[in-house]
Amino acid sequence: MTHLPPGALLLAAEPKSQPVTHLGERIGWVVGLLLFVALCYWLMRQGWTWRRTLQSHLPPLEAIPAAHAQPRLTMTGRYHGTTTAGHWLDRVVAHGLGARSRAELTLTEGGLAVIRPGATDFFVPADRLRGARLDKGIAGKVLTEDGLLVITWEHGGREYDSGFRSDHAAEHTQWLAALNTPSDTNGHTTTEGTR
Repeated sequence: MTHLPPGALLLAAEPKSQPVTHLGERIGWVVGLLLFVALCYWLMRQGWTWRRTLQSHLPPLEAIPAAHAQPRLTMTGRYHGTTTAGHWLDRVVAHGLGARSRAELTLTEGGLAVIRPGATDFFVPADRLRGARLDKGIAGKVLTEDGLLVITWEHGGREYDSGFRSDHAAEHTQWLAALNTPSDTNGHTTTEGTR
């Protein structure tokens, strides 16, 4: 049997207590953190409102015509936002264009109809469609390379880029071909330089 010095027995017998938690200090930290999060949210909301005010010159979006022409292409997917053309971080928020949503796109000879459940639907006449490209990001949304279909269109004298992602990414190439092929005045596709 091993003999321990008497002091060691006293140390082993003393109960150890956990450090005292100061409840008031902990509550103070939690309240401070909540106030910081609320301040960040308020600043983001103010920025959104300020941006909407700056973009108040944008005319109202065109409504989807009641009489639809025969669809050339349709697509379901997600709408990721609209920016001024060529400036992928300059988000447009006026008229609900800043709200991400599900989207159903229909391309006809008359133009592009964008139906967004829970957000503002809009229509782009065919003569205002400027083309399309594949890209990887738009205003706060970055995807894989060429994962986003970006459609360029004109409204109120300015050009805009709207980003869409199809539920079936293979559809993007069909949309590129359709939106980048020039049309004559009757809506029939033509070859550049021929009449």
